[in-house]
Amino acid sequence: MELPKFILGDNTDFPDSIFVIHTEFPRFIIDLKDDEVEWLEDFDKEDEKELSSEAEGLITQANEFYDREVNRYEED
Repeated sequence: MELPKFILGDNTDFPDSIFVIHTEFPRFIIDLKDDEVEWLEDFDKEDEKELSSEAEGLITQANEFYDREVNRYEED
């Protein structure tokens, strides 16, 4: 099965949160309420250096994805 790069998620146990799930490496979930990121990968010290430079771009993409999806819902 092919998955989209980003998926929106919500949960009634977290009524103030909207989650964006990044399904490609490095996989993560971001809570857009406070931009808290939960990484779904284990990283070693070498990976952490590369990840820090890549993380900002991925988080920006996640926020842009959310904005795009919300705009599409509002247009319908």
